[in-house]
Amino acid sequence: MAHSAHAAPHGAGAPAAHTPWYKVLYIQVLIAIALGIFVGWLAPDWGKSFKWMGDAFIALIKMMIAPIIFCTIVHGIASIGDLKKVGRVGLKALIYFEVVSSVALLVGILVGEIIQPGAGFGADVTKLDAKAVEGYASKAAADSTVAHLMAIIPKSFFDAFATGDLLQVLLISILTGVVLTGMGKKGESITHGIDAAGQVFFRIIGLIVKLAPIGAFGAMAFTVGQYGIGKVIDLAWLVGTFYTTSLLFVFVVLGGIAAFAGFSILKFLAYIKDELLIVLGTSSSETVLPHMMTKMKRLGASDSVVGLVIPTGYSFNLDGTNIYMTLTTLFLAQAVGADLSIGQYATIFLVAMLTSKGASGVTGAGFITLAATLAAIPGNPVPVAAMTLVLGVDKFMSECRALTNLIGNGVATVVVSRWEGELDKEKLAQVMAHPVSIGTEISDEDPVAPGDAANAPAPKAVAAQ
Repeated sequence: MAHSAHAAPHGAGAPAAHTPWYKVLYIQVLIAIALGIFVGWLAPDWGKSFKWMGDAFIALIKMMIAPIIFCTIVHGIASIGDLKKVGRVGLKALIYFEVVSSVALLVGILVGEIIQPGAGFGADVTKLDAKAVEGYASKAAADSTVAHLMAIIPKSFFDAFATGDLLQVLLISILTGVVLTGMGKKGESITHGIDAAGQVFFRIIGLIVKLAPIGAFGAMAFTVGQYGIGKVIDLAWLVGTFYTTSLLFVFVVLGGIAAFAGFSILKFLAYIKDELLIVLGTSSSETVLPHMMTKMKRLGASDSVVGLVIPTGYSFNLDGTNIYMTLTTLFLAQAVGADLSIGQYATIFLVAMLTSKGASGVTGAGFITLAATLAAIPGNPVPVAAMTLVLGVDKFMSECRALTNLIGNGVATVVVSRWEGELDKEKLAQVMAHPVSIGTEISDEDPVAPGDAANAPAPKAVAAQ
């Protein structure tokens, strides 16, 4: 992407040059999404043929996620040099994650009980096609607490990178960072090398992100072509309820947390608008993980907090997925006429809290965790086969899950950084005062790698909105 000159400081009087609108990333992504919907709607078969574009873009991003997380976490831990502080930051992040995740689960249950989107649906369990969800059910059946714990351990050090499993990468990154902290001078030289490698990976991401409009077009054309807008209309009440609930959670719950932390949720959303649109087009929050880490550093969060909170949040802080699981479970229960007991509600809450930890930003992971949740309810009041009722619209709902997860992790990073006393409040205030001009897209020319936050270049201006 072409960029304009550096923006002048607020009040300096020097006007910032404007980037032509057609070169601004988020505008390109918006146009691509609109074109994808148009093609998928009018020519479904043609739209489905573009699936490879979305898949290719996500694959390109995912191949860089593991090395970027590794370099960032290892450098963050090693540069802190204080394992007690590392443990403290990690503990604070986990406490925050569990509290907010619990609220998200309860919000889904509360809205499901009040709105009752599945009431009167009258689905006949005996006529449901269980074969349509056999793949999700089999994966969910293999899911258990022990399986969850064992899955964190990779077969080898390099296997974590080969498979791209975030929890496994987190484990080896933390272990490596801890070891380097105690290696003295030799550890410092290795840390410096890892930092340099991280800068290379961030520059590669800067190149890949230029393809975001192509990926968004392909993914959206396929989604609409494959499932059709008619599917959304058929289950509009559920889809609308989920989107509305997620919006309320973002603006009320996360908005209240943001206000307490000293910033506006609306300005924060304006600051990360590029990332939100890429996630909207691809239905995967992993596609912008490196960019979120960079932007949170620019926002004033410390290197160590960003390096620990963002990656762990992708596995432990999935607000959108939590809302989806409880709300959709209640929808299915109401649709098949199941009357849930207090004990069954408690089981749904506890199981959803556990199964959501494995649902990272990948499309379809939420559907697998939903199957695991349904299978665990005592008495099996809602058969897993009932998931066929929402199979056609799950792809549309996955976009909202990914967006809510992304926003939640961004807010968590600022909150934990402030809680730790490592939030640059002046930088936060400056960015929040002008989120549109400072919240720029990331390019290969302007990376902020693991060790660069303190000396990062001034953000470049984009066209005025």
